[in-house]
Amino acid sequence: MGEFTIQISNDLVSKLVDDPVVKKKTRRVKRKVARETEKPQPNAAVETEIAPAPAWPVQPPLFVPATLPVHPSQVELEGIRSVLQESEKVLERLQKQEEEMLQEVTQKAKDLHAKEYKLPDPKPERCMAERLASLACYKEHIKDPLKCAGFVNNFADCLRRLGPLGGK
Repeated sequence: MGEFTIQISNDLVSKLVDDPVVKKKTRRVKRKVARETEKPQPNAAVETEIAPAPAWPVQPPLFVPATLPVHPSQVELEGIRSVLQESEKVLERLQKQEEEMLQEVTQKAKDLHAKEYKLPDPKPERCMAERLASLACYKEHIKDPLKCAGFVNNFADCLRRLGPLGGK
């Protein structure tokens, strides 16, 4: 069997919705009446006129069956290709922009991390020279530590002068 489609007009749909019972219209058959002067022929059939059926407006089909192949025109194909090319260009621009933003965000995150977790500048230890001198003396005079009493007194005097917080 061949494929076919049926077109239903909006007018027909609205008539069917408004009036659920479809009424059939009766057609009048006009007969030609023989004039009195003319004699009817015995074998002649009676001629009748039938009114032409009302023409329905032709509308495009509501759907295209899947069995019918649709061949787009060359103009449509070129249009689709140009849209695809534009889409690819936009995609490339967005990817470049994403990469730039990622680098920028990464750099800002590194900067913030460096600022937040930066070790404070170490405070110089108080009386470091006196301390090192007394330690060196102890290493030199392991058996006689009393010889280092002067270095130890200098270290203690330095600590007293600067106080418990380093003289600040």
